[in-house]
Amino acid sequence: MQAESAWPLKGLLIGNGWMSPVDQYLSYIPFAYQNGLMRSGTDMAKRVEEQQRICVQRLEAGGMDTVDTGDCEQIMVRILQETKDEKADPMNQCLNMYDIRLRDDSSCGMNWPPDLAQVTPYLRRPDVVHALHINPDKKTGWQECNGAVSGHFRAKNSKPSVKFLPEVIEQVPVLLFSGDKDLICNHVGTEAMIQNLQWNGGKGFEASPGVQNAKQDWMFEGEAAGTWQEARNLTYVVFYNSSHMVPFDYPRRTRDMLDRFMGVNIEAIGGTPADSLIDGEKGPLTSVGDHPNSTKAEEDKTKELKAAEWKAYTRSGEVALVIAVIVACLCGFLLYRSRRAKSAYKGDDSDEGRESLLTGMGLDNFRRRERRQDVEAADFDERELDEVPKKSGKGYGQIGSEKGREPHNDSSFSLGVDSDDDGAGSSDRGRRKEDSR
Repeated sequence: MQAESAWPLKGLLIGNGWMSPVDQYLSYIPFAYQNGLMRSGTDMAKRVEEQQRICVQRLEAGGMDTVDTGDCEQIMVRILQETKDEKADPMNQCLNMYDIRLRDDSSCGMNWPPDLAQVTPYLRRPDVVHALHINPDKKTGWQECNGAVSGHFRAKNSKPSVKFLPEVIEQVPVLLFSGDKDLICNHVGTEAMIQNLQWNGGKGFEASPGVQNAKQDWMFEGEAAGTWQEARNLTYVVFYNSSHMVPFDYPRRTRDMLDRFMGVNIEAIGGTPADSLIDGEKGPLTSVGDHPNSTKAEEDKTKELKAAEWKAYTRSGEVALVIAVIVACLCGFLLYRSRRAKSAYKGDDSDEGRESLLTGMGLDNFRRRERRQDVEAADFDERELDEVPKKSGKGYGQIGSEKGREPHNDSSFSLGVDSDDDGAGSSDRGRRKEDSR
């Protein structure tokens, strides 16, 4: 039967899949032995082995070409019965068929995972149904294990998927992954199927006739995550310490596996690449999100530029601050010198101090006339001369500070008739200066 339209399929991932019933049925006993669920040679083991013998007979009688065979289903059921602990709490008597590290009540795993109480109403919400393009006429709603789906899955005319899997692998990449603690669809059966499968000119994981591609160790964020194996468009991944629902146990590791398979550059969509190594190697840049042209790389570059700009602004501010401090110090120094100079000529009794004082008072003309000794012999009173302060070793009398100095009548220093006008002008200027001070 040909499909009405081609599917644009680019890749396929199958987790803990039921693809080859024969390989899966015959894997239950080896898996139980490997994980210590039962020991070979015991009565328990003999009873389970007897059930397997019956299964093989049914398979040889035509069961190999069907999706499931009732007598073969009983192998796992028998293991669950034989390992049941009747003395334990009723809620912990049976092995969880989806995760052998856990125990459950008599449903043996149907109460797991614990999130079912939240997942079920979520997947029945109208907006979720619409987003998933589910026919709204389906009124039953989502269930973890739906009897109607199971009934259709057991269609007698359906062929196991292993029959056409090689053709799919020839056209698109396929990734199979398994949690190593799952019993019902365990990794032992999946590996047996791959080893017996022929596709793209070879059998199983052989690189060339008789030479197998080795399993590679997968490390995720410093922990052993599982194994990785590839050959001719098929990838097989085993997750350590994981159940039938690998994404439930390890969402980040599952995401890393998906990104690798799809060639997604996680940085290009704004994520941070995980520390994921296959045999010590990160692999292609696109698979771990370490691409130099990615969105995150551009964002990091922008951040670096902004940081550099801010650093430059900071340095400019520091330079400006230093200059401001230097200018302030210089201004303070000049102001200090100016005030000190003013203080010096106010309190200095030396000739130089007096000269500065006279100049500041506008009496420099008087100073020049005094030094010229331009005296007209008969034009002054000797008594006035006697009143002029005697010049001591430190200057003219005890001038001292401005407060300790007695005010002088500048008219007493007028010498001669010809100098009356000049003397009067000089005296008036001196008073105005002194009054303003």
